Amino acid sequence: MKDKDNPFGVEKADDSSGFLLWQVTSLWQREIKKALEVYDITHSQFVLLASTHWLTLQGKEVTQVLLSAHSKIDPMTTATVLRTLQSKDLLTRREHLTDTRAKTVALTDKGKELVMKAVVTVEAFDRQFFSALGAGTEDFNQKLRVLL
Repeated sequence: MKDKDNPFGVEKADDSSGFLLWQVTSLWQREIKKALEVYDITHSQFVLLASTHWLTLQGKEVTQVLLSAHSKIDPMTTATVLRTLQSKDLLTRREHLTDTRAKTVALTDKGKELVMKAVVTVEAFDRQFFSALGAGTEDFNQKLRVLL
């Protein structure tokens, strides 16, 4: 019988998908932050640098709006992080040639050198972190895509 002061719909905390996701995300973010410290960048900075490189490799004209949509980082935060990366000489932001409201984004040589190393570090970390899933990794990724 449920106590009148108990609003919870689960008997154990680890029966809550949201709470489990929170815990795993917090652990993953804490550890990825440690992995990126050597590069003196935050995880958000890494995501935007890596996304810039990824989209460039795909032949896309990289804009702040495209980066925001690709990374799922809100546009204001994207702009703020990109300004920081620009001040670190890791990327450039320029007025778009045809759309005066847009800014194009490109990695500097220093930014490309950093992202090439950081991606290797992050992918190695991810392989180790998610190795506990074993053969279930692709199923896990598919379920994450469903949630997105």
